[in-house]
Amino acid sequence: MNDTNPEALILASWQINADPWITAVREEQIESRRLITDRAMLMAIDARRPRRLLDLGCGEGWLCRAVHGWGIETWGVDATASLIEAARAADPQGDYTCLDYASFSQHAPARRVDLITCNFSLFGAEAVGHLLASLPARLERPGYLLVQTLHPHVACGEEPYADGWRSGSWAGFDAAFRDPAPWYFRTLESWAALLQTSGFSLDAVLEPLHPMTGRPASLLLAAKLA
Repeated sequence: MNDTNPEALILASWQINADPWITAVREEQIESRRLITDRAMLMAIDARRPRRLLDLGCGEGWLCRAVHGWGIETWGVDATASLIEAARAADPQGDYTCLDYASFSQHAPARRVDLITCNFSLFGAEAVGHLLASLPARLERPGYLLVQTLHPHVACGEEPYADGWRSGSWAGFDAAFRDPAPWYFRTLESWAALLQTSGFSLDAVLEPLHPMTGRPASLLLAAKLA
């Protein structure tokens, strides 16, 4: 990895790859999402029956659209302007805000919700820590947080099982994707500790399994205000 700020590289990669990402999501090209992870997140939301939901890193807005029929008031936030534009175009009555995580932590509108989702949207290090620490102030009790991410036991690969920056990859994605972003690897223990220091207690640890490989397709951490 070069000396450029990896947090900045994450944002730059999503700006470059916004269009192929929109296509991949809307055409259901990503097998793990189609078979497992989208449903896992929706089931976790349904189990908690929120009235108001904030989706951080909402991308092109699929999750907000998916729960509209459940009578849930949604708010989607993402740092990539073209993804927010796509979300608004697909959901003209929806509520979407373009903010990066640093700006959200410091300057977001003073709104409170019952549940916050982060669905494969926490790739950074310090930025993620600051973001999570700001979330308790956004929640009404009991106040739930759902974080779905790469399962560390699977995503670790041959690297040491230790926190640290890793090089990104678009392996398995369409050739239209380029300049993969780096991402910050966290162990399961580190994820649990980060949630605790951010003001949450871990409610459940879910490991949705791939139906063909039998391996975890993701790690889904369900937390609530401590």
